[in-house]
Amino acid sequence: MEAHDSLQECAVIGAPNGERGQIVEAFVVLSPEIEPDETCVQRLQDFVKQTLAPYKYPRSIRFVEELPKTATGKIQRFRLRQEHYPSDG
Repeated sequence: MEAHDSLQECAVIGAPNGERGQIVEAFVVLSPEIEPDETCVQRLQDFVKQTLAPYKYPRSIRFVEELPKTATGKIQRFRLRQEHYPSDG
């Protein structure tokens, strides 16, 4: 998904879901000129469906200002899970 022009960076986690067990959820930092709206969500999902197998597309996209990182710049996906799903684990 990072190859899309609208993105600065993104991270993907498995998010809990009542129907499916887990879904693919993307946390996205948009380029400054892009509006975080439903049209943007649909464009990103369509892009991923064309790039990867359709079942791998993120069913949920959250727009964030920044992603949690280590001092060396590695994205801390565990912090995304803790911050957004504290009772899950």
